[in-house]
Amino acid sequence: MSILDKHFATNIYYDRGFDMDAAKILPGEYYWTPKDMVIVTVLGSCVSACIRDRVSGVGGMNHFMLPNDSSDPGGILSASMRYGTYAMEILINELLKSGARRENLEAKVFGGGAVLQNFNTINVGERNAQFVRDYL
Repeated sequence: MSILDKHFATNIYYDRGFDMDAAKILPGEYYWTPKDMVIVTVLGSCVSACIRDRVSGVGGMNHFMLPNDSSDPGGILSASMRYGTYAMEILINELLKSGARRENLEAKVFGGGAVLQNFNTINVGERNAQFVRDYL
């Protein structure tokens, strides 16, 4: 099993409400597919980037908890899907390897909520939202 396999969503099911296959991703996971299907998650301060090739239809979603590994002052890319820097690279590279073309990619981003009151010193949701906007 490669490092990529460990973070690929494994909760695949048939969603009766949407009448199609669905994948539920958890924090630190991602999923991509060329099929027409639903990808779902639950967010608070975390962020999910939904990226697809508008021509080929290959698309996917990630779910990350923090923009980067703050324990790494040198900014080296942490190999953990918990961090946006890695989660964005993995998802985009998987899409490109699957036939997506960079010039055809479009993104929608969700999450980044302020879920903890009286925790103003470090607004994780705001940091996540700003990170993904800057990244894209």
